[in-house]
Order: sequence, then structure tokens, then C-alpha cells
Amino acid sequence: MNQDQVSKTSINLAKERSEQLSDLFPEAFREGQLDLEALKAALGLQTSDTKTERFSFTWAGKRDAIRLAQTPSRATLIPSVEESINWDTTSNAFIEGDNLEVLKLIGRSYFGRVKMIYIDPPYNTGNDFVYPDNYSDPLETYLHMTGQTDTNGNRLTSNAESNGRYHSAWLSMMYPRLVLARQFLKEDGIIFISIDDHEVHNLRQLMNEIFGEESLLACFIWHRRQMSDSRNQDRASTDHEYVLAYRRPSATLQGRDVDLSKYNNPNNDPRGDWFSADLTGLANKEQRPNLHYDIANPETEIVYHPSVTRGWSVSKTTFERLIQEGRIIWPSKPDGRPRVRKYLNEREDFKTGFSTILDVGFTTEGTREIQSLFGDKIIQFPKPVSLIKTLIAQATSQYDSDIVMDFFAGSSTTAQAVYELNGEDGGNRRYVLVQLPEPTDNPTFPTIADIGKERIRRVIDKIEKSNGKLLRSSDDLGFRVFKLTQSNYRQWQPTEDAGEIVQQLELMADSLLVAGWKPENVIFEVAVKEGYGLNIQVEQIDGLGDSTVYRVTDSDKAQHFLICLDDQLPADLLIQLGLTQDDLFICLDSALNDTLAANFALQARLKTL
Repeated sequence: MNQDQVSKTSINLAKERSEQLSDLFPEAFREGQLDLEALKAALGLQTSDTKTERFSFTWAGKRDAIRLAQTPSRATLIPSVEESINWDTTSNAFIEGDNLEVLKLIGRSYFGRVKMIYIDPPYNTGNDFVYPDNYSDPLETYLHMTGQTDTNGNRLTSNAESNGRYHSAWLSMMYPRLVLARQFLKEDGIIFISIDDHEVHNLRQLMNEIFGEESLLACFIWHRRQMSDSRNQDRASTDHEYVLAYRRPSATLQGRDVDLSKYNNPNNDPRGDWFSADLTGLANKEQRPNLHYDIANPETEIVYHPSVTRGWSVSKTTFERLIQEGRIIWPSKPDGRPRVRKYLNEREDFKTGFSTILDVGFTTEGTREIQSLFGDKIIQFPKPVSLIKTLIAQATSQYDSDIVMDFFAGSSTTAQAVYELNGEDGGNRRYVLVQLPEPTDNPTFPTIADIGKERIRRVIDKIEKSNGKLLRSSDDLGFRVFKLTQSNYRQWQPTEDAGEIVQQLELMADSLLVAGWKPENVIFEVAVKEGYGLNIQVEQIDGLGDSTVYRVTDSDKAQHFLICLDDQLPADLLIQLGLTQDDLFICLDSALNDTLAANFALQARLKTL
């Protein structure tokens, strides 16, 4: 009998969007295909063929970039327990691999769950690396590059300005990654992107297209250079970079705490502490004539005139009420201006705006932090921890187990920022980091990913040694390491050779799993492609005789499944497991006969490999 199959690929973005559209506008689909004119009609839009000019943002290769975002991944992530710390208890993850493939793979696992994304992508200066996306087979490119296959493939290359598609190549690299990134954010999530003058204009257009212009939260200016650069012949010292922030509909920053030191009570006012606030407005008489009026002190009868250019900030009726309530502070001189008492006990909000000028940390500070951990400047221009920590503090809450993602992780500054901020405010934030194994010239740390993993280990060690007894039992000072590689499922290789076709058919008839597969690798592939998080717990169930069954639990999503990869299942396994309709049982299709399959399907939810 036919069984539901376990997902063999990552999330199919195009298919899921189409299904969502079909659910919202079923009348816009004809014979399974989207009818654009019918969709326009459903939205109440004009459906005439009249073509009008409109703004559009495009570049050479955009169609390929869109298609690449929609192409499911056939790769997998395998656990690397020996490189991890506190594997059994941690919820933090570091993934070594091409971030495009990784984002596709964990799409179901973290869809709508991430509170904040911070990335520091290549700035496209002509010297930094641009990821070598292969539109026909992105996984194969990665496998070649990392030496997992024996065919020479594309390697990381710098995007020189002599390249005729200098900006286009960078945009094509960024587009699919940002499209996927949007799917991860919660409804109150925020994404921050560091960038400089080379591509900030293009990045903003790109983000407007993907997130919508209305989603721009702010363009922060980070003062990165401590001392002016005197090397430029034009004598212009570029001392800043940008951090573009886009948000989902419900997102806000935490803001700054209001300065309460200005409140006091020098006159023993029974209403409590207060401060003196300005009463001038922001509009001239032509703009707001009702805010331009004379007001008199009822005791001295001195008349005070409004500012010609600003007027008052309140109406005359409100001003007179404030006088009656004894809130007005009259000036000692006739040419002064009245002010109003603002009382502390009347404040409803104790937060104020967070400035778009980021005077926090310098590039040199980031370099010193790396040097203090490794004893050498093993990576160029890392961001300072204080910068990322400030952004995390603004976008996340210390009271929730918020997830922070960084898929251009570099030397893992974001991980250190999460650890330090949790230690400072008692938070339980978690992170998911992704880093391509870019080659270095350092034999001790052959790739950037190696540097990132080692930094996390050294930061954890430093925190444990410096804090000691102050650490809480709930502090998550660990991380799991995963690596991108080929799927455990056999993949059909297109060929016109009849002999090769027969050979592939025989192999797939024999087993859908590749030769040499390991149970832990298959379990994690099944879990991730079924939408389970990377912090799953895997436990072998005891007392089942010769059968090996694992229980896989995702506590964050309150879901679980049982999986058995044995070649054959005994008839009494169903009774031994005591399955119910709340349980999902996964096994090899070849391990079931029709009777056993029917019994499992009646007792529980059944999927097969």
C-alpha cells in the first residue's frame, strides 16, 4: 500500500507561496495555474492591457537569482558532536556550509521563529569574497569547493571591478539569501545588515523589494574609525559604515531608558517630582494659527507673546487649564517664556528613542578582542562585540528565549555578543550561526569557519573561568556544530546511458539510502526536513529486543516522532511501542509488508523512507 513519504528536500519556497496564494484567492487559479488577470480582479485592480511606465529595480542575472531562491536543496546537515560543547543541553548551533543551502534546509525548522537577524556580508569592495553560486547545481559547487567531491569546481573568487557585472554579481548573491531570511523572522522580528558606501544604495533597493519600503526601520550610521584616515589624497576620511534595519509588522526597538535624573521636587509639590518642560511649538502662524496667541500671568498681568516661528505647543484652552492647575512656571523677566511642570507619576512610558547614530565600539576594538583570544590578528576587520551586543539588546528581550541568527558569521562575534549580553541581563537568548569554510593562510585554522568555532570555545572557557560560581544553572554555555554535505538519500543522476540508468534503478530498488549511511546522520536529515529544530533530543527506546527505535523530540515545538531504520520490523513492535494517533512513526518502506503497514497506519501516523 502507498505510504506518506518523508520529505527528501528542503522547503520549496515557490510551491509554498503558491499554496498560500491559492488558499487566499482560489478564484485566481485555473486548472492549477495562476491567472494573473483573475488575481488582479480579485484584488480590485485595473485589468486593462494598458501599459504604464513604473519604477523597477533590476540587474543582469536577476531571473536566475529568483529561480535559485526557489530551488529546493537536496543537501543535508550532519552533526559533529566532537567539535561541539555541551551537546546534550545546548540550544545554540553553528553550521559550517554555504549559507544559501543551509537557509533552505532549516527553512521549515525556523520559519517565523527568529527574533533578530544580524549579518555582515561581503561589502563588494573588489577584494572580498563573493559566494560562487551555481544556478544549475549550487550544492555541487559547494562540495567541489570543500573537497567533498573529486571534480574540480568553482572556488571562491574576488569580485573585481573589472568584472562587467560587478554590482550584478553581488546583488545576485545577496537576493536569494535575503528572500529566505525574511521567512525566518517572527512577526516582531528585525534584520540588521552591516554595509558601507560601495553597495548601501543597491542594498536598500533590494531590501525594499523583498521586505517592502514600509518595512524600513532605520538606516543606522556606525562611527567605526577612532582616528581619521590621513592616507587618502583627497583628504576625505570615511569614518562610518551603515547598518540597515528592516522589520516585520509588529517589531519595535527596545529604546533607551528615560533619564529620570532631571526630575526633582525643589518646592515640595504634593504631586511629587517634576521637571521643567518647554512650551514652544513647531509651527508658524500660517501653519497653525490656533497656536499663536498671547497669554497673561494672572498674578502679574504680564503678557507673554508666542515665538513668531514656533508658536505654543498647546492650545489656548489647554494653556489656561494648566494655569488653573498651578503647573505653569512663570519667567522672572518679561522677555522670558513660560514653562510647564511635567510630573514623574504621570509618565506612562519610561523609554525614549534609540538614536540612529551608533557611537559604540570601533573596528580597532574588534581587532583587539580577537587578539586577546588568539594572541594574533588572525582575521581582518571583525566587528566589535559592543556593536552587535547593542543591536541585540535593542531587538530582543531578556525575558524570552529569543533566537538570534547570523548567516555570515565570520569569526562568530555574534555568538560572543549573545553570551555576554545574557550574562549581563540574565537573558536566555540563543543563536544559529552559519559560516562558509572560506580558506585562510593559517595552517592552525585552515578556514574562517574553524576560526569561528574556536572563538566560541575560547569565549565559553573565558566566561566559565572568570564568572565561576556566578553562573546560573540555566546559562547555556555550549553549541552544536553541524556540517553541510550530501544527502543520505540516493539522488537520481540524469544520464542518457542505458547501462547507467539500469544501475541506478537497481540501486534505488535495493535501498534509498546511500552506502555507508549512519543512523545519527539519517535521523537529523529526517528531523530537519520534517521541520524539527537543531536542538532536538534523540533517545534510543529500551526493551524492544532486536529492534532499534529512537524517539526524537523538539521541546520548542512540543512535537516528536519515532524512527526505526531496521531492515525488517517484527509484528509485535506496534504493541511494544504502544503508539497512538498523536505519534508519528517513520521507518524504511522496504521494512513493511502490507499487513504491518496497515496496522501502523491505523494505530499512528506513518511515514516511510
